[in-house]
Amino acid sequence: MKIASQVGTRSTCNRKHVGAVIVRDKTILSTGYNGSIRSLAHCDDEGHMLENGHCIRTVHAEANAIAQAAKNGVNVNGAEIFITASPCWTCFKLLANSGIVKITYGEFYKDKKIFEASKLAGIELEHLSLDESGF
Repeated sequence: MKIASQVGTRSTCNRKHVGAVIVRDKTILSTGYNGSIRSLAHCDDEGHMLENGHCIRTVHAEANAIAQAAKNGVNVNGAEIFITASPCWTCFKLLANSGIVKITYGEFYKDKKIFEASKLAGIELEHLSLDESGF
């Protein structure tokens, strides 16, 4: 989780810095942080694109970690992910469909639907408090 926290410092949206690390067999497969689409303007440079109070300019950390793995031909099936904040509903669906079997998160972020869905999908969901992880 400390590595996910460090990855989150690269975020280009100052509203929330989130980092994600996908791991299998104690090996880092991919990382991601919330930031803009490659080669497009960043929130920190151009400002936020807000819809319903949510910045839509950024791609979430979990989605970027999956995209990086796909771009590099890395299979994440059966892996786990460490995220500094719990996934939104859209990112949870991406994680589930990519074959992630365990999600460990720090801070809770917005969407309680992930709790029931994780049980139904057989995905382990673990909250790791700041005190436990030291990040």
